[in-house]
Amino acid sequence: MDSKTYTAALAELRSLRDEIKKKQAEVAKLEAQRARRISALAGYEKAKADRIAPASGLSLAEVVAIAPILTPDSLTSPAQTAPPPPAREVHAQPAEEPVVQAPAATPGAVAPSMTGVSPQATSATQAPPDPAPTDTPPASPPAVTATPPSLPESPQAPRSLPSLPEGAEGDRWVGHTANLASTRPNFTQQARSTAFLDTATGMLVYRDQTHHLELGSRLAADILQGVFHAIPDGVERIYITAGDPWHHDAGRYPFLRDAVAAWLNAPIPGWRTDTGRGKDRMAGHFVHARHPVARFQREGGEQHVEIRSVGEWFDPEGSDPTVIRDAFVLLWKALRSHWPDAVIMGSPSQTGRDLWTRTIPARGQFADGYPVLSEELRGLLHATAGQGRTELITPPDVPEQLPALVEYDRTFAYAKHTWKSPVGTPRRITAATFASWSEKEQTKALFGCGHWQVRVTVPDGWNHVGILPAPAPGERAWHYPRTPGTTFTTWAGGPEIYTALSNPLAPWKVEILDGLLWDDGKPLDDWSKKLKEAWASLSAQADLHGDPTHRQAAHLASRAVRSLLLYGIGSFAQRPRTVTGTTPRTAERDIPTDAEIIGFDDDHVTWQRPTGFARDPNAHPEWAATIWSGARAALLSMRMRDDNTHVGALHAPPGTVVAFRTDAIYLTAPQNWPYHGQPGEYLHKGHLTGPVPAPTTEDELLALRDAGRTALHHTRTGGDA
Repeated sequence: MDSKTYTAALAELRSLRDEIKKKQAEVAKLEAQRARRISALAGYEKAKADRIAPASGLSLAEVVAIAPILTPDSLTSPAQTAPPPPAREVHAQPAEEPVVQAPAATPGAVAPSMTGVSPQATSATQAPPDPAPTDTPPASPPAVTATPPSLPESPQAPRSLPSLPEGAEGDRWVGHTANLASTRPNFTQQARSTAFLDTATGMLVYRDQTHHLELGSRLAADILQGVFHAIPDGVERIYITAGDPWHHDAGRYPFLRDAVAAWLNAPIPGWRTDTGRGKDRMAGHFVHARHPVARFQREGGEQHVEIRSVGEWFDPEGSDPTVIRDAFVLLWKALRSHWPDAVIMGSPSQTGRDLWTRTIPARGQFADGYPVLSEELRGLLHATAGQGRTELITPPDVPEQLPALVEYDRTFAYAKHTWKSPVGTPRRITAATFASWSEKEQTKALFGCGHWQVRVTVPDGWNHVGILPAPAPGERAWHYPRTPGTTFTTWAGGPEIYTALSNPLAPWKVEILDGLLWDDGKPLDDWSKKLKEAWASLSAQADLHGDPTHRQAAHLASRAVRSLLLYGIGSFAQRPRTVTGTTPRTAERDIPTDAEIIGFDDDHVTWQRPTGFARDPNAHPEWAATIWSGARAALLSMRMRDDNTHVGALHAPPGTVVAFRTDAIYLTAPQNWPYHGQPGEYLHKGHLTGPVPAPTTEDELLALRDAGRTALHHTRTGGDA
């Protein structure tokens, strides 16, 4: 083979690769359709996996992975050993989980009852100093048994979670990264001149000026040319308020990310991809299907500009760029009342975390900063601490025709769970250590800031939703076992452990295998209080101001404050970093060998590669994990001290819960839950009168959600839009 033949063969191979990627997209759609049909068939009481498997072209294990309710009795027998089902996406929560029998555990220490606890031992789902009694005391004290972590897991576990290593290696994990801590900044962020552009109408707003642009095909080149012609001095940031120009040619590509990558990498005369300036590491484009970031630098000059989606901050709700600019002005003023040096950065996560660093105490225990955990512990928390609860419960656990679909959404939910967070160096609490403690020490530990590896058994007679998350097939996927007798091993935070032990129906059996326990602290409390005050001020303007335009701007600004806290907390989690890059097709040999190709066009190949954890001084996944655990627990049970009542899914009748979606619960009947507009409270947000077909996919749930919100709005306003 000569050089010419070799080059030609490479070109043919690229064409074959492109064709395979297109076919893979078609196959993925067909596989998703097949999974939905299998899930529907599983609802038939006489359905058998051994009949569905040949009809679908799948193995028995693959059918059971999609619809676990079809698991044959032979596969749920403790004596039967079968390989775990392959990981795949499941669109709906199955009606039941197979009952898995765990090996008999060695009896250990029994924890004291979680009812009638003292005010000093309050669950993280509630604010101090109130006690947290349950509505109905459990029939017997909830048992927490210390069990050696070496017991084998059930062969039916679809995904195993990592554990702390034994001995010296595990001790090495439990610490901090040397010379890495979150410290108070000694500089002021520089504001960037910002314009707001609706690419659908061409309306451009910059300061108090309004322009109308002709954007042609809405390529990045058209936007830059139009904006810099209207504003000769230039701008540094352009927010796209409507139009999604990066999707204008999406029909040509198998995936939305491919269309976005092509839009970002289209050549622009006189401009090139930004390579950064000074200490600013935010260089290069960020490929995202709906909220990408384009960064450009003028050739031979110092002019830099980024194009972003305002959807990172809030849903514009049809507002024009003038109202959206007013919203950012109101946001800036609200933040300035608490942070004199506040600057709105490109994204809410950047801005939120920057504002947090300016609340780090200048004196006291953490004046030198909050140390960052070891990379190993950060990896463990990343793998074992899920975020929001997303679960769809399908027939037969709910009726085929729902009497109603009622949505309750927690207002500014995460702000409720920032009053207490873990600080300092964690202690490892082994099963033996926990068993050696007194009841008082055990209770204090379970109420503290901890992350626990536990073996859990659903109690006999349980007829409600699951409480603790268990690993499910698929990366980062979780489900919530609820079948009586089911035993599983997982990691969970203190608030969820408390809920499992003290819920108003029946205590769950929880066996402590291992754990991490921190001192209680308030690293986020000052930051959160300031954001809550800014949110309350803007929300009041949105409700009471006489000018409807100002009310809308204030409403959007209040949503932006919510994003500051929500995405600021998410940024503390610091997931392993993935680098996205583009390479010209003429230089494909320069693509990193460990990179995954995620998109392509005629001129460029877009790829991504994992690079692990960066030395981020503000990485605190222990804070994010604690808040997420508290929020998930509050979806199940939360005490409202002013009303002396409890709210949440476990306080609704069994069989009425249809779905959980991060901060929201969907029920088949309205509840008499008080609402005062405070963070964490349940707002009655949607109400669709039945009969309503029970949703079986996320898309169906979202469609019913939107219809329910519209119906409730019409009911409250007398039919006004």
